[in-house]
Amino acid sequence: MLSVYVDLALGLVVSFLLLSLLVSGLNEAFVRLLAIRSKFLWAYLRDTMDGSDAQGRSWLPAKVRDVFAALPFVRDPRPKHSDQPAPSQAGAAPARETKAEDAMVNLLYQRVQEIDHPKRGRTSIANIPPGRFSVALMEMAAAEPGGVEGLLEKLKSMRSPLYGHLKGVWETAQRDLDRFRQGVETWFDGEMQRLSMLYKRYVKWVVAALGVVVTLLFTMDGLEYGKTLLRDNAFRTSVAAVAEAGPDAYNELKARCTGGDPVPCVTETLSQPALVKLLDQALVSVSIPAQGDPVVHWNGGLWWDRLTTPSHWPGFLLSYVALLFGAPFWWDVFRRITGMKSRRS
Repeated sequence: MLSVYVDLALGLVVSFLLLSLLVSGLNEAFVRLLAIRSKFLWAYLRDTMDGSDAQGRSWLPAKVRDVFAALPFVRDPRPKHSDQPAPSQAGAAPARETKAEDAMVNLLYQRVQEIDHPKRGRTSIANIPPGRFSVALMEMAAAEPGGVEGLLEKLKSMRSPLYGHLKGVWETAQRDLDRFRQGVETWFDGEMQRLSMLYKRYVKWVVAALGVVVTLLFTMDGLEYGKTLLRDNAFRTSVAAVAEAGPDAYNELKARCTGGDPVPCVTETLSQPALVKLLDQALVSVSIPAQGDPVVHWNGGLWWDRLTTPSHWPGFLLSYVALLFGAPFWWDVFRRITGMKSRRS
């Protein structure tokens, strides 16, 4: 009896793991296609170094809803890609009267463009190590006549939000260049952690939306799937019992299968696991016959009937909640049930 429940648990865990991997794959494809990571980074840098744009809007909105509208489809805050090598010396920051749009961001990009490669004409840099950022800032300060003091004066005249942050770090470092560089590195590392938290919130909402799509697309009823697993286990048990009991029990199995010979019925049933049966009820399914090429089926009518049947909705909700836990969670559960050991341990 215990093996029945173990089989049921493994079947549910594997199904949720596979669907969670599908959700994660769709999310990663979405992120890569729209360069979301790179946009997050450069939107933050534009807000921090040059301030909001002429319309007074932040490049990186605080609300996740606004981020969905701004970064993926409407606005691209990334600098244009340059295939030229980085200049040997950093350029000086422009004065207030000659300020160009995104001047500080462009100066920073010049210091890190050697690690860049183009993506539809824009930079693809999605991560700047804190140490590299502090060195780039020191290089920009070295290009100013007054060093760090001169850079701070330029930032103040440009009304850059970066001025307040660097001014505090400069005073805390007691005007020591090495301590100032370390302070900038620590400050930027903390800012990247804050940015990562916002990005995780964004990804969480994307995964939630994709979970709804995957659940409804496959009409994954978790309760129905569990019941199908138990039925399959009972059917296999009855087949094994008939095989052990001999010819006298053959008539019982014959009565369960429509047709004269139960052998094709048993073969077909055992070759179609419960997960395959459930996925056959998706909007589009693929069947692989014994001979010939795979066949694609459009199940629009069956899919809509399942979707509009209220008795399936609790199962849909169960599957959706399970997908929100993510693939790492279900992989860990699978390892615990099967006794697999992690390579780390």
